[in-house]
Amino acid sequence: MNRRYNAVTLLEATEGSPTLANLAARARDAGERLAAVQDLIPAEMRPAIQPGPAEGDVWCMLVNGSAAAAKLRQLAPMLQARLKSRGWEVATIRIKVMSRR
Repeated sequence: MNRRYNAVTLLEATEGSPTLANLAARARDAGERLAAVQDLIPAEMRPAIQPGPAEGDVWCMLVNGSAAAAKLRQLAPMLQARLKSRGWEVATIRIKVMSRR
């Protein structure tokens, strides 16, 4: 039995599915938040940080290693102030250390 599948681009797939469109919008928002605070983070730490999900007034940042997480916790008030000045209501920045497998 031969099956034919119509290939679609990622953009077409996300536009055709409300669930995927919501997921793409959330990922874009998280990336924009990280871009807004990027210059406040020491350059050597930037590759170890990824944007995480935002839910309500809580934004999560994913980080490789506990030392980078500790430094981000010190920077959190400054990061929150920057995000608020750019229009995001962020009461809490959650920092999660990603496990290495």
